[in-house]
Amino acid sequence: MCGITGWVSFDRDLRTEQAIVDAMTETMACRGPDDRGTWIEGPAALGHRRLAIIDLPGGRQPMSVETPDGTVALVYSGETYNFTELRGELIGRGHRFTTDSDTEVVLRGYLEWGDGLAERLNGMYAFALWDGRRDTLVMVRDRMGIKPFYYHLTADGVLFGSEPKAILAHPHFRARVRLDGLRELFAMIKTPGHAVWDGMYELEPGTVVTVDRQGPHRRVYWRLETRPHPDDRDTTIATVRSLLEDIVRRQLVADVPRCTLLSGGLDSSAMTALAARRLAEKGERVRSFAVDFAGLADNFVADDLRATPDTPFVHDVARHSGTDHQDIVLGSHALADLGVRAAVIRARDLPMGFGDMDTSLYLLFRSIRERSTVALSGESADEVFGGYLQFFDEEARRADTFPWLVRSGWHFGDDIDVLSPALTEALDLGAYIAEGYRTAVAGIGRLDGESDFEYRMRRICHLHLTRFVRILLDRKDRASMAVGLEVRVPYCDHRLVEYVYNAPWSLKSFDGREKSLLREATADLLPKSVYDRVKSPYPSTQDPGYAVALQGHAKDLLARPSHPVFELVDRERVWRAAHRDTPQITQDSRRGLERVLDLALWLELYKPELSLD
Repeated sequence: MCGITGWVSFDRDLRTEQAIVDAMTETMACRGPDDRGTWIEGPAALGHRRLAIIDLPGGRQPMSVETPDGTVALVYSGETYNFTELRGELIGRGHRFTTDSDTEVVLRGYLEWGDGLAERLNGMYAFALWDGRRDTLVMVRDRMGIKPFYYHLTADGVLFGSEPKAILAHPHFRARVRLDGLRELFAMIKTPGHAVWDGMYELEPGTVVTVDRQGPHRRVYWRLETRPHPDDRDTTIATVRSLLEDIVRRQLVADVPRCTLLSGGLDSSAMTALAARRLAEKGERVRSFAVDFAGLADNFVADDLRATPDTPFVHDVARHSGTDHQDIVLGSHALADLGVRAAVIRARDLPMGFGDMDTSLYLLFRSIRERSTVALSGESADEVFGGYLQFFDEEARRADTFPWLVRSGWHFGDDIDVLSPALTEALDLGAYIAEGYRTAVAGIGRLDGESDFEYRMRRICHLHLTRFVRILLDRKDRASMAVGLEVRVPYCDHRLVEYVYNAPWSLKSFDGREKSLLREATADLLPKSVYDRVKSPYPSTQDPGYAVALQGHAKDLLARPSHPVFELVDRERVWRAAHRDTPQITQDSRRGLERVLDLALWLELYKPELSLD
């Protein structure tokens, strides 16, 4: 896992621009604390920061190969889980390797298959190759969008990086956010390719973009397609189990300490149990980590989303699977700390508005990184197997909008209510979301004879797998890589995603519950408490002290009436939220304060030029 960046300028020799390339590369230091490197040849410059995972001495980058027709150089971020098989195939085709890294497999795979290599990879990856034989930059991103990749087309080439900050470090890039960027920031719909920053794009998942002297060229090598599912229930359950065992086996490969993220829910518990069984075969014991909040277990109050605290279930799984477990207990002081909030915003380059769920994830990963370098996560199982409440909510099922917006309040809660009325009117989020929804569902295939209900559920599944999951994957990647922790996501293996997506909803919920296929496929591995547990989202602190701390920070901000944040938010509304009695502060109220503080810090840290016309 690493951070990559680069610059191609067909009209100049970039060997005179080493300082700029170095500055872009150093913005990726958090993603790659173990090593750094740059490569410049004529119009192309590549930068790399390395987090060493596989072949620690041999995987240095940028990595290049000299051919009779020119140099091919690579900067690569991620993991290719089938690199051993590909390596064997390439050796059979006459290639000779000098390292044991998956990076060299990708490089030599490109020499053999060109950008058709992308279809052969199983993994999470974002990489760029400068092909000096054709004076072409080739940029590739994994199928599900697990690893980030951003680019900006210039008058004579392109800038790119794992994160926007690499592009923002270039002196010629204008750090501007237009009204459409703010719409994307507040709407929570993850429009493909949209990067919020004006003139910057996100390389879409499953896509190759090449840039030559004639400009950019785009090729989609993978998309989520509708296909018949011929398997019966028993065969489907057995296939899911077989896929999961193979996926976990592959994703446990590393030359550094590994662990699992354990929440006590079905997803992470099944994954942890599979990992524990696999490592036990080799005489090893899996580490597991869980987040908890000071006092939560003793003072937990059930709500509409979370019926039970995680910790008792976490401990059941740890005992059942024999993990080396540790709870990471966080206090409200740390969660509300403005330094931590600023670190989260730097990691995302944007104020995304997840509140304490962002800061707690960052603090969890920071603590884990002291003990492990690679973690397996249960992220995306809800999207793959159908685990969210909206999958079963009749109103969400019938609504002609993104189903997670129907009841969650993401875009109509207090976090948006704090915006100034003028900005709210200019944003017109309702229209933006409606247009985004129409675009999102336009190309979803329907099987011959598929019922209206099954097709509607297919659309809901497709939206979660192509829009919602990308919000969460980006959040997890940024929070983890900000502290140099690699998080792998087994449930995002494209083979599993394709197979389960095409299983009809009647199979995915055959027992009337969420994630029926996953539950039955791993039933023999789970304690009964977890098997019977109802879905519970990522936890959020219930400590009123956290809300009080937020109010204190908001009051400090209100004492600075000239702060640029008050060009975006309504000062009177912020004042009312900051002076509410503590018992009246709901989750929505907290989110409004968190949104204001995030915006304020973002404006201070990035000083973006806002164009609101």
